Amino acid sequence: MTSPSSDCQQVTVPAVIYNRVPRVTADFWLIKLMAVTVGETAADFLAGHLGFGLPMTSWLMSGFLVVSLALQFAQRKYLPSVYWLTVVVISVVGTLISDNLVDNLGVSLETTTTVFGLALAATFIVWFAIERTLSIHTIYTTRREAFYWLAILFTFALGTAAGDLLAEGLGLGYLQAGLMYGLVIGAIAFAYYVRKANGILAFWLAYILTRPMGASFGDLLAQSHANGGLGLGTVVTSFAFLAIIAAIIVYMTVTHEGLEGGSGQ
Repeated sequence: MTSPSSDCQQVTVPAVIYNRVPRVTADFWLIKLMAVTVGETAADFLAGHLGFGLPMTSWLMSGFLVVSLALQFAQRKYLPSVYWLTVVVISVVGTLISDNLVDNLGVSLETTTTVFGLALAATFIVWFAIERTLSIHTIYTTRREAFYWLAILFTFALGTAAGDLLAEGLGLGYLQAGLMYGLVIGAIAFAYYVRKANGILAFWLAYILTRPMGASFGDLLAQSHANGGLGLGTVVTSFAFLAIIAAIIVYMTVTHEGLEGGSGQ
């Protein structure tokens, strides 16, 4: 007679390790564009309309960023509400960093654009040297996620500076600058989908460029007619885009869109 244990072998099911950031879908790009636009208008709303000023607004939003990042790092898989809250807040902080350098410290837009571009490039170089990948599909560890969010912060600061440089510094105008960035993003999409360009490179290039495109369109909507905008104001623009973001987050939460997992080791 054999014992039950000899007839049945215990099957070990590998644990599922979830990616901590979302898959790239159409909704991802839509909400990302909304978030970067809010980053531009909300920073202006808090600093100007509410009268907090750049220094106070910067400290306040930096505190919110610390809290939102702590919540995000506490997650072991992508959670839409926490992730996109962090994106919105880091977008505002990135804008404030650039604005403080230009408006309060007198650093030129050319210099800030160059410095943030170099900082982002250095982040990617160190990230790849340590992890051997820049893929957003393998953000499984705290170290990779730290590199990811540092890169995101620099993309927002760089995008703010580059957007302002093109639209204001070079006098191109908000609409023309936004359309120009949109055309470049379209060219990147063509290279990826048609010419089969490297997906990781295409993603990060598009991610970087959506920031100045969103900043340009955000300023176009919010700025006064005298400044080349449509005059909707930062209040209407910020809350309208926040409402759209909230609606998409609810949809993502209900449908589990963006959740990505793989077998653990």
